[in-house]
Amino acid sequence: MFTGIIQAVGRIAQIEASDEDIRLRIETGKLPLGEVGLGDSIATNGVCLTVTELPGDGFWADVSPETLSLTSLGSKNVGDSVNLETSLTLQTALGGHLVSGHVDGVGHVERIVEDARFWRVTIAAPENLARYIAMKGSICVDGTSLTVNQVEGASFELTIIPQTWEETVFSEYQAGSSVNLEVDVIARYLERLMQYDQSSSES
Repeated sequence: MFTGIIQAVGRIAQIEASDEDIRLRIETGKLPLGEVGLGDSIATNGVCLTVTELPGDGFWADVSPETLSLTSLGSKNVGDSVNLETSLTLQTALGGHLVSGHVDGVGHVERIVEDARFWRVTIAAPENLARYIAMKGSICVDGTSLTVNQVEGASFELTIIPQTWEETVFSEYQAGSSVNLEVDVIARYLERLMQYDQSSSES
C-alpha cells in the first residue's frame, strides 16, 4: 500500500524489452533507498513494481504483459520522468489516501489552465471508471493522491498547488498526455456491497 504522496521524481534509465514484457531500470534521484530491499515495492507513476535488483542509483523491475496492457508504462521511453513512492509502513504518516498501486485504467489530459499560482488540470477517464469519480472525492493520478474538484461525464478537474506541480511529473504534462488512474478503493467496495445486497434480496 501507498499514500499517494510523491517522494521523488525519477527517470527511466534503461528498458529491456522481450516479446511480451519489459524490464525497467529506474534512476531514483532523491528517493531514500536505505531501507529498500529486494522484493520490496515502489510505486512508479502509480504502478506497484517489485524491486528485483538494486544497482545503487536506483532499481530494476519486471513489468508484466498485464501491467503493460492496463498502464502507461509501455509507452514510456528512456529519459522519461516518473513519480516514485516507497511502500507504506505502520510508522508512515497517511498524508494522502490509501493507494494500492493497482492502476484501474489510463486517462488523458484534456487541458491545463494556469490560475494565479495554481493549475487547473482536466483529465478524461475511461468511461468504465467514471462512476467511481466523485466531486471532492479522492483519485490517484500517476501515483499522486488528489482531490476531485469538478466532474462532467467521464472528465474531471483537479487543482494542482505549486508544491505538487514542482515536485511531481505534473509540470511535464500537456494536452494528450497519458496518465495512470486509480480510483478510491472505498468506491469499489461500496459498489460491490450494493451489488451483493441487491443479488441477495432477489434470491
